[in-house]
Amino acid sequence: MTANPSSSYSAKDIKVLPGLEAVRRRPGMYIGTTGPRGLHHLVWEVVDNSVDEAMAGFATRIDVVLQADGGCRVTDNGRGIPIARHPRTKKSALTTVLTTLHSGGKFEQGAYTVSGGLHGVGVSVVNALSERLEADVVRDGFHWHQSFVQGKASSTEVRKGQAEGSTGTTITFWPDPEIFTGTVDFSYSTVAQRLREMAFLNRGLEIRLRDERREDRSDDFRYSGGIRDFILHLNAPRDPLHGQVMYLDDVNEDAELEVAMQWTASFSEHVLSFANNINTHEGGTHEEGFRTALTKAVNDFARSKNMLKDKEANLSGEDVREGLTAVISIKVRNPQFEGQTKTKLGNTEIRSYVQKTLNRMLPEWLHRHAKDGRRIVEKARQAQHAREAARKVRDVIRRKSLLDSSRLPGKLVDCSSRNPERAELFIVEGDSAAGPAKNGRDSKYQAVLPIRGKILNVEKARLARALQNKEILALITAIGTGFGEEFDISKARYHKVIMLTDADVDGAHIRTLLLTFFFRHMRPLIEAGFVYVAVPPLYRVKVGRRVEYLADDAALEAFRIRHPKARPTRFKGLGEMNDGELGQTALDPNSRTLVQVELSDAAGADEIFTTLMGGDVAARKAFIQQNAGDVRFLDI
Repeated sequence: MTANPSSSYSAKDIKVLPGLEAVRRRPGMYIGTTGPRGLHHLVWEVVDNSVDEAMAGFATRIDVVLQADGGCRVTDNGRGIPIARHPRTKKSALTTVLTTLHSGGKFEQGAYTVSGGLHGVGVSVVNALSERLEADVVRDGFHWHQSFVQGKASSTEVRKGQAEGSTGTTITFWPDPEIFTGTVDFSYSTVAQRLREMAFLNRGLEIRLRDERREDRSDDFRYSGGIRDFILHLNAPRDPLHGQVMYLDDVNEDAELEVAMQWTASFSEHVLSFANNINTHEGGTHEEGFRTALTKAVNDFARSKNMLKDKEANLSGEDVREGLTAVISIKVRNPQFEGQTKTKLGNTEIRSYVQKTLNRMLPEWLHRHAKDGRRIVEKARQAQHAREAARKVRDVIRRKSLLDSSRLPGKLVDCSSRNPERAELFIVEGDSAAGPAKNGRDSKYQAVLPIRGKILNVEKARLARALQNKEILALITAIGTGFGEEFDISKARYHKVIMLTDADVDGAHIRTLLLTFFFRHMRPLIEAGFVYVAVPPLYRVKVGRRVEYLADDAALEAFRIRHPKARPTRFKGLGEMNDGELGQTALDPNSRTLVQVELSDAAGADEIFTTLMGGDVAARKAFIQQNAGDVRFLDI
């Protein structure tokens, strides 16, 4: 699947699928949300086009600049978007690409061998949702420029003179504040995480990020080891079980496969899969083939070394993957993704291809590295014993019928509604806050579950130990879905699980422990959009007869500018609020503030949970130091 330098890429290669009018009217249909995730999706669409040029063998460097004026500039040294007149639209190919939905070289055979953006919304949507967009193209010996305002061309393309040197495309856009809710400021850490991931997945590609809003912030991502370096990066805060990263690759006419993995002393598995550079966090056929082949290879190796006796049961896939960090990257000529979000690969032939390839390559690696293979089996055997212990605890839970709605946790104050779509569960920190929450709620659809103190950190404990924790058992029982591999989202008793904790360091720690548990053992709850964080106010201030509530120090400072004589009262905890105050600020849907927990970057989330909640103190300290500049509130 190497690039063909003579392959066609001119105006006639741009195929048009009509329709752009509704983008500004209904942006959520095209980018999912007009919040921060949708805002950053604009960056990904432009960068993906440049990465496609790199995958095709025509670009080696991408520069991304977060400009001081709020714009984002993406430059690549690829071939440059064609300029010639398009035979169907009678406009230039550049204008066509930027003003017509579903137009581009990816729709024509021969233009790109593989592409990550085939099911994406395209740069035309970026143009439509931008206040302004500037396109600069260098090709055919000339520098071309065109401007757009809210998706419409404000000028014809202008030849700005001869251009010497390399070709390429630069897209600069300014998101439209009329479209996006809240801020239109890009998060440096969010952009850096995504660009680092793209560099790992495209060995040798250089991606440079610069933040002109802060002089001291820039990164240069280039990894000669590709996904092997990705594994080393992910496992930096973990304790590897074997020194050498396992790396396997294969190529045929329709696909390219790369797999890198390394086991660690961790109790969780960290398997990331990608198809054409897209993070398929819901898995798919490539991941299914990998899991089947891996389980077979480890069991066969264990029996060949007499580490599993004839009468002993095979290691399960869950056993084999405990502590595993793996990256599976496949590039497919004709990918079939499930849904617009492209989070699951559906090509049935890929399952067979991956499984057959790894059935051949995995045993070879294990026998060549027999010492490491034995360590892997020993780790899996320990996991098998722990799984049996967890199964016994599960059996006890079932025998006591704790998952039956008639035997819910005693401290749960349930709602009367049995409609999960309407029901809300508030996980409240401590009994002092539970009192006003119980009295201030709407008992028809709002339930309250108080938890005592800080729950077990599941990042440092196997599931069997977690199931012995009363607070975790109460959570599992109240939510009703089960946990781990037995999780069933259809059994969720509430479609809003809301963490309501104090607005201080201890409250933040409790939220992090809860999120760690949800991420490691009930991740589909997050993926379904059922997990929320309540944001209670930090201050109460009275102006005349009117009372206002302020979320944080920034809100307080803004308020003082308007009311310098006002004397605010700072809440030390939720328990200081009376029933009406907590009801108005945290429980009432008409006046509360809720933040939905989203999983837009599984790899980034995995890394943060491991760093913050794992055992590597040095890694945790380094993370805090690196991100201290982004802290908006610190309670001392």
